[in-house]
Amino acid sequence: METKTPPILRTFGIFNFMDIENQTIFTDLVLLGFTDNTKINYLLFFIFFIIYIVTIFGNILIISIIPFNLHLNTPMYFFLTNLSFIDLCNISCAVPKLLMDLFSTQKTISLIACSAQIVLLLWIGANECLLLAVMAIDRYVAICHPLHYPMVMKWSVCRGLAIFVCVFSFTFVFLPSFTMPVTLCHGNKVNHFMCEALSVMRLACGDVHDNEIVAFFFSFISLFFPFVIILVSYSCILSSVLKMSSAGRSKAFSTCTSHIMVVALYFGTGMVTYLGPSTDASSNQEKYVSVFYVIVSPMLNPFIYSLKNRDVRETIAKMLSYKKNRG
Repeated sequence: METKTPPILRTFGIFNFMDIENQTIFTDLVLLGFTDNTKINYLLFFIFFIIYIVTIFGNILIISIIPFNLHLNTPMYFFLTNLSFIDLCNISCAVPKLLMDLFSTQKTISLIACSAQIVLLLWIGANECLLLAVMAIDRYVAICHPLHYPMVMKWSVCRGLAIFVCVFSFTFVFLPSFTMPVTLCHGNKVNHFMCEALSVMRLACGDVHDNEIVAFFFSFISLFFPFVIILVSYSCILSSVLKMSSAGRSKAFSTCTSHIMVVALYFGTGMVTYLGPSTDASSNQEKYVSVFYVIVSPMLNPFIYSLKNRDVRETIAKMLSYKKNRG
């Protein structure tokens, strides 16, 4: 006997699980996490807790300082604010549950919560990929065509791009739910620290080859296409940078290198998971790789994209000085 999920929620909605052999209906999933070793879990809790606090503080700081400096009221910082908000959502979808599970003997998650986590993580991931591509285009226009920048990247265009990124990524999350009917019946244990789409899909009955093809197609569009845009944009930027004076070249090259490193980390680990060869259900590769694009990348983004910037540092210094004088 098998139980199929409702049509509109086949992949990302409220799952129905059935163990065919024992005829047992599951109401929760069990996230296996990293290890059952208590000492290692304590160490992991400390590491992930520090990363989470640093990420929250860094991204909230970026979002909050924009109104304090008119020099930061530019398209670039508008997109950076959006990126910081996305990173806050990204890490907050997974880490709080992970921290609780590190001290829990029963690492369960309800089917509704698991569905919501899958939807949010995929939506946020697609959103961030597209936003990083938009940011790369913004930098390309600013560096390679500075005279046309005010006209090309006017505020109406920036807001339109932000809305497009949000709506398009949202559509990309829900389209597979209509094209990937899935019946889940191979137990309720997920070899991951969160509800990750591919890991949950491995609980599906029978041959899921068609589902993997559809997942690959949507992953290719949301990951590889923005990555190509970023590579082309930064290739043009580096070509223009090499024609600058030595002083300007050094500053621009340093900025571009930092951005490329973050992009490579985020897209590289994402592609390994979603575009790489299928791994066995018992493999730990996916959960280790996902640490980088779900946890590490949101922590690095505010430092690489914003906090290294002189205008941002000066704004923070003014804010601290203002509070000190008032105190």
